[in-house]
Amino acid sequence: MNPPPRLEVSMDDQTLKVVQGGQCIREFKISTSAKGMGFVEGTYRTPTGRFLISEKIGDGEGSGTIFKSRVPVGKWSPGETVDGDLVLTRILRLEGLDAMNANTLQRNIYIHGTNREDMLGGPASHGCVRLGNAEMIELFDMTNEGMEVEIFPMTRKHGKLLFIDCDSTLSTIEGIDELGRAKGDEVFAQVVALTHAAMNGEVPINEVFSRRMDMIRPDRVLCDQVAALYVETMVPGVDEFIRDLKNKGWLPVILSGGFAPLIMPLAKVLGIDHVEAVPLYFDENGNYVDYGRDYPTTRNLGKNEVIREWKEALLPERVVMIGDGVSDLETKPDVDLFVGFGGVVARPRVKQGCDYWLTDMHDRGGLMNIMSGEEIPDVIA
Repeated sequence: MNPPPRLEVSMDDQTLKVVQGGQCIREFKISTSAKGMGFVEGTYRTPTGRFLISEKIGDGEGSGTIFKSRVPVGKWSPGETVDGDLVLTRILRLEGLDAMNANTLQRNIYIHGTNREDMLGGPASHGCVRLGNAEMIELFDMTNEGMEVEIFPMTRKHGKLLFIDCDSTLSTIEGIDELGRAKGDEVFAQVVALTHAAMNGEVPINEVFSRRMDMIRPDRVLCDQVAALYVETMVPGVDEFIRDLKNKGWLPVILSGGFAPLIMPLAKVLGIDHVEAVPLYFDENGNYVDYGRDYPTTRNLGKNEVIREWKEALLPERVVMIGDGVSDLETKPDVDLFVGFGGVVARPRVKQGCDYWLTDMHDRGGLMNIMSGEEIPDVIA
């Protein structure tokens, strides 16, 4: 008697195989997470290891059925443009069997159909395993609850990661200073002084964070105003820079000690999908409650933590950081190249310590080749 079939997912090859008796009886093109592999809730990374199918959902529903919280709520049609990652057609809910992936049910990691069939064959999901919708129906009919699934981790290096600061690098403003400006001249002056002290490495970043936010306590309306200002004050040439980098295979990630809700609109304009920045919390009326006090970029060497997480998750071939502050310079041991940016504020310590000094996003010269490691920097600060 043949052993029962099992599913094998390769993150390296972006394939899902139905395997029985050591033979592959069906193979599907898939997408796992755009952020690579990982186990922490809220990171949107695909867990690896051993799983079983704990629940099958959607039997008999039409192709393109939209599920929210595993309940059908509507219909997506091919070609329809929708923001976000829809869970479509069928769901195979996964339960982790290893200590590291034991939170898989809690994380709502599924195998499901997708509205981004055009991206299958490459990492693109928010943590789940995506299939085409016709293929999802086929796979659903080949599986049973309790079937074993194994997701194999990436082993091959691939891709290039660019981490780039936001304030005084992508935009000419410091968002926290603009929040302080709205609170009057006295608060503004104190906030600016603290910001410069932190960026120059004179005061620990975590100390500056709490002091500034206790003074400002910004509500959602003010944050939305400053978010619009980020877009209005975008550094000249940075949009072309990001576009060129993406065309050359770089994955850009904004890595900032600023606040995520303020930065996201600028990221969208620039076509940057990933933002690592400090959360803000508001009550139902939009009043300030708190900020993400434990977020890595609220402390010195926190950006290094984030970079190491991404490197472990994606196994990139090349990693570059661009930024203007000392917290950016601190990342130098964890990247292949640190580019100091002085086009808004030229900080002497950053200029002295960087591998390459950039002051104009239009005047990039051979920076692309240097970033890729094809040339050794000949313009060193």
